[in-house]
Amino acid sequence: MCTAVSYKNRYFGRNLDFDRSFGESVVMTPRQFPFPEMGMETHHAILGMAHVSENYPLYYDGMNEKGLAMAGLLFSGNAVYQKPAEGKENIPSWAFIPWVLGQCESVLEAENLLKNLNLTDVPFRENLPPAALHWMIADRKRSIVVESTQEGLQVYENPVGVLTNNPPFPFHLKNLHQYLNLTAEEPENRFSEELQLQPFSRGMGAIGLPGDWSSVSRFIRSAFVRAHSVSEEGDGLRQFFHILGSVEQPRGCVHLGEGRQEVTLYSSCCDLERGIYYYQTYDRFGVTAAELFLSDLTGTALQITPLQKNADF
Repeated sequence: MCTAVSYKNRYFGRNLDFDRSFGESVVMTPRQFPFPEMGMETHHAILGMAHVSENYPLYYDGMNEKGLAMAGLLFSGNAVYQKPAEGKENIPSWAFIPWVLGQCESVLEAENLLKNLNLTDVPFRENLPPAALHWMIADRKRSIVVESTQEGLQVYENPVGVLTNNPPFPFHLKNLHQYLNLTAEEPENRFSEELQLQPFSRGMGAIGLPGDWSSVSRFIRSAFVRAHSVSEEGDGLRQFFHILGSVEQPRGCVHLGEGRQEVTLYSSCCDLERGIYYYQTYDRFGVTAAELFLSDLTGTALQITPLQKNADF
């Protein structure tokens, strides 16, 4: 399970929650790295988190040099990919992130690119079938959600700036209406004019805010925290990690059977203004940064940086 957030028209990132790592690294894909299966010999440079297999970056999330960001989140049971179709732009789901980030400078450009898209079920390799995902795409103005379902490719405006997992995105937007009474202010007595009821603790305006780790509850909680977050000038990055921290999964709270437990493997943040990718791993308090514009963007070879995972106190 995962949570993605955009914040302050500058920061975009996610928690990746799972029971095991797949050997992900921070990967910079330069402009001349070839993507022959997509017909892209040149493209925008990309920086983000990826599993590299056979010298190919299978991106989980990232941004490009133009300030467009994207993340794929688990969408099991609802994601449906199609067979290649004549007259369509047939892109395998595992190549979707570099296909968008490699060509587009904005969400608007991405929307136009999606109009003829057919996300296919072609596996990366026989032992690497397509992951069931949906995606959030964001720039410094707005964000959208892309879902490939039984009904076809769906593109939704995302006014909330948050995405989690199942159910499909329209459910999450509708479900928000149940929580319209929540507030960051001190609550008023609407129970009865005949009773002198007063709050006995700070924070009681948010009573009813879900506290579990289900995707539905994480959507509501992260949306509420994001909507009410306050950060001073220059402090948005720190606040962004606090937003993700509000839905972080501690080890031991979600059991998957056979001794497996879901945890937040890493939290990431793309600074879309400065081109910096920040991340924090579960076992390390410190935040590590990778700067896109300090790299050679014109090269042909992937630049792969292993994650810093050692304990940092």
